[in-house]
Amino acid sequence: MTNTRPTTMRSSSLHGESPNEKPLGSRSSIVVVAPNIPSLSETFIRAHIERLPAQVVLAYGSPPRVAKRAVLSWTRRALYKTWRIASGTETDSVTLAYEKVFRRYRPCAVLAEYGTAGVAVMAACRRAGIPLIVHFHGYDASMHNVLIEHVDTYPLLFQRASAIVVVSRAMEQKLTALGASAGKIRYNPCGVDCGEFAGADPAHAPATFLAVGRLTPKKAPHLTLEAFAKVRRLIPTALLRMIGDGPLTTECRRVAQALGIEKSVTFLGAQPPSVVRAELRGARCFVQHSVEAASGDSEGTPVAILEAGATGLPIVATRHAGIPDVVIDGETGFLVDEHDVDGMAQRMLRLAEDPVLAGRLGRAARVRIEGCFSMERSIGELWKIIQSCVRSDAGEPNGRS
Repeated sequence: MTNTRPTTMRSSSLHGESPNEKPLGSRSSIVVVAPNIPSLSETFIRAHIERLPAQVVLAYGSPPRVAKRAVLSWTRRALYKTWRIASGTETDSVTLAYEKVFRRYRPCAVLAEYGTAGVAVMAACRRAGIPLIVHFHGYDASMHNVLIEHVDTYPLLFQRASAIVVVSRAMEQKLTALGASAGKIRYNPCGVDCGEFAGADPAHAPATFLAVGRLTPKKAPHLTLEAFAKVRRLIPTALLRMIGDGPLTTECRRVAQALGIEKSVTFLGAQPPSVVRAELRGARCFVQHSVEAASGDSEGTPVAILEAGATGLPIVATRHAGIPDVVIDGETGFLVDEHDVDGMAQRMLRLAEDPVLAGRLGRAARVRIEGCFSMERSIGELWKIIQSCVRSDAGEPNGRS
């Protein structure tokens, strides 16, 4: 890596090329470790990078990169591998690369986004004496192949981590069952900027249903289509608009055609936040039929549901993962069991036929998100967790917030 100054990661760049860069001379920085540069859908990770009240350095990939540059060159990695074999040491090049990051940026703590990233960085954190906060989000606590791959490393991660952050009560139970200490687990769901998401008027909106999310098995978009088809038979003017792409895009188009609703369904593909906000403001209701996929993949707490509630929309969704933590059945929306297409269709139909009810539930949803799931609350709580781990590591009293 060339000798560039450390930089603050902000919305202008997630690669470390912020125009507002300033040198770090003390342990005031946070290194965020992620599998890749956060995608557009990973708004929760982007929020951590952009909003934590500290200098934030993003290290991503394996081997890790910072500011688009590999921390260790290919030649250096090869030399380390040769040295490791010759010396008999168990230290790998990934750990050595993270140690180099820590020497350069002198972080007070490391925040690993996803349990798998925590596994990758835990040895370097231990060797450098830096507290590690591991933030689980969804697949990393549920997918069968991930849990099998880390059957030995997750218990070690739970032991070494200073704190384990979960985004839902269901995830809290899952990780406890996997062996994580209840004393280390911190429940802190993701938040949403309520100032950016507002303005829906479902009581006066047309019978338009909106779904936002990648078209993947755990989102079960085909079940949303099936439920909408039942609504469409009784309300021919009803519309469904779906934002997002993914591996099920082609299948979803085929399902819509087979159900005879292709003219009432619009597949918008992936869209920037500005389009998502506009679509939310024009809808009657937000719908999401999340399920546990055959692979075990499950949601954390879907950010799109938080955004819909913050905008003022009622939500029809499933009792899955963190969704029941957000949606209060009969008060801010409706919940049905996974795979209950008839139940989902009935709730959607009720909101299509009763705009006054949609307006009342939407207003209640807005109040709930503002009170319990705001971005300010989420980032503030995450910062308290990080601070408590730093204080505890330094041996100060009241380490736990």
